[in-house]
Amino acid sequence: MMMMKVLCIMMICMVGVAPYAAALTCGDVNSKLTPCLNYLKHGGKVPVPCCKGVKGLNAAAKTTAEKKTACGCMKKAYKHLSGIKEDNAIALPKKCGVSIPYKISPHTDCNKIK
Repeated sequence: MMMMKVLCIMMICMVGVAPYAAALTCGDVNSKLTPCLNYLKHGGKVPVPCCKGVKGLNAAAKTTAEKKTACGCMKKAYKHLSGIKEDNAIALPKKCGVSIPYKISPHTDCNKIK
């Protein structure tokens, strides 16, 4: 009987924590987009590791909350990293063959993302 109680408590804990364990963070966003910095600042050819990161980020941001998080993290990056050209950022997803529901811009309202 005691073993059943322990198993039930473990299951409740696993179910309760699971949705938060896989949550997208700004660290995740930054690590996936770091290979893109040279392109974002100077343009030119988009490096393969950059597109790999963009595709990975797109795959990781599945829920509305995750998309809003990714958007907010990118907006923070704009503020902390000087020299990012908005036109390059806006063009990046398309150049990597990815479609996202918003523009990568410091002016994007992340709360409107669905």
